[in-house]
Amino acid sequence: MLTTLNTSYTDTRAADLAWALGREPLPALATLDLEIGRAQLQLRLLGASHQVLLEEDRGTCSETVACIAGSSAPLPLGVTKRVGDWEYEFAARVEVLSPGQFAGRAQELLALVSDHPNGLAGVFPGSPLAFTALLAQRYEGQVHWRTWHAYPQEGQLVATRTRVGVRVPIGTSG
Repeated sequence: MLTTLNTSYTDTRAADLAWALGREPLPALATLDLEIGRAQLQLRLLGASHQVLLEEDRGTCSETVACIAGSSAPLPLGVTKRVGDWEYEFAARVEVLSPGQFAGRAQELLALVSDHPNGLAGVFPGSPLAFTALLAQRYEGQVHWRTWHAYPQEGQLVATRTRVGVRVPIGTSG
């Protein structure tokens, strides 16, 4: 799903992104509710980037990557945590691209995500290359999502990937 976000472009620097786990739902400009296996997943586009809410019988998980006022947690390159019965893995990278490379990559990602049934992309007014996109799937019993945050004025594309799966206790076979 592709949407134009009805807000000013405030998320303007890749370096301002912060990561948070366990935050309450923030006001969203667009959402996509998905059922992936037994998991309920909500992809949320914020004025300041994204939030993903995951709910399953075993519990809930909330990931936020955004420009969060007063946040002291910068965007990490990688995180591995236990969240209830789940293993949570997060990774982020920043790609620096030339204007031509950036435009091509942006168009490619927007087409991929907007045509996917588990994809949500939002373009900010003022630049068709300023966007946030999310894509979710279930693979081998785990929920995965990828996100892209585009900063055309800097030629930077922030890509994240997350995996949430059930932690198997030691000594359990199945």
